[in-house]
Amino acid sequence: MLVLGIESTCDETACAIVQDGKEVLSNVIFSQTELHHPFGGVFPELACRRHSDALLPVIKQALDEANITPAEVNLIAAAKGPGLIGALLIGLNTAKALSYAWNVPFVGVNHVEAHLYAATMPLENPPFPALGLVVSGGHTFIVRMDGIGKYQMIGTTQDDAIGEAFDKVAKLLGLPYPGGPEIEALAKKGDPSKFPFRPGKIKNRPMDFSFSGLKTNVLYTVKGQSASKDAPLIISEQEKADVAASFQETALKDVVAKALEAASSFDCKAIYCGGGVSNNNRLRELFLEKNTPYPIFYPERKMTLDNAAMIAGLGFHCYCKEKKGDGLDLEPMTRIPL
Repeated sequence: MLVLGIESTCDETACAIVQDGKEVLSNVIFSQTELHHPFGGVFPELACRRHSDALLPVIKQALDEANITPAEVNLIAAAKGPGLIGALLIGLNTAKALSYAWNVPFVGVNHVEAHLYAATMPLENPPFPALGLVVSGGHTFIVRMDGIGKYQMIGTTQDDAIGEAFDKVAKLLGLPYPGGPEIEALAKKGDPSKFPFRPGKIKNRPMDFSFSGLKTNVLYTVKGQSASKDAPLIISEQEKADVAASFQETALKDVVAKALEAASSFDCKAIYCGGGVSNNNRLRELFLEKNTPYPIFYPERKMTLDNAAMIAGLGFHCYCKEKKGDGLDLEPMTRIPL
């Protein structure tokens, strides 16, 4: 089955062609990073305008790269949420229009679930039960996975997602957007033990995450106890690198420790890690340093970020499970429980 996937949850306009949920024939991503760079984050209205301009050309490019015609597409899958409502509407309504025009079914896909699926996608027989870890700009959580579409929530963030925390700390340090790669690069020049930051703890929720307090500690360290976010830095360039390294180490060690504890407590056979922060090399090193007994699977580097191949791949399984597509009355959802 040839599935056309559409991703437009935030600031990436993407389309892919995937066969039978596994074989990626094309995976086109039109990035808006330069557009949002001056704002230090995603500007929703501009993101929607760019999706409107870019989506049809991106779809055509994906079809051309896969060397197929619209008549050969068997299913259309689009991200239905979570995400920005305007951006979701553009992708989902485009999928509905193509479904009607091409007379093929379409399904709405949970974008966050697709991040987990991306880590299982290259495997012929992915082991279950497993631990699913999503670390991205908008989401941070751990679940027990008993199969594709079968999840038990274990822990989630109570405030910022880890990728959001990276972006905000980068902004405090005067680094450009997106902040994750900038923090990682600067941290290589710093001492991760220089500043004794601590991860947040949630009462009676030991597997949950909190990065807001950690971010505030960084603010006080680099700008003073009573300073605003716009105040000048009071630290040297070397201390700036030390802050980046200390922040990164604290945040990532918290994620790794809780993931490994959950994997042990819930009798998991493997760990699947998805989302943009899974691309962080220090995160992968920390897992290796623990000599974990669980195999850890990551998506291909290009598929750690928002992309349409993961949407098309998961869409194939959603359709096969229900034996039918969704109705044209399906509405986008800014929040979706996993």
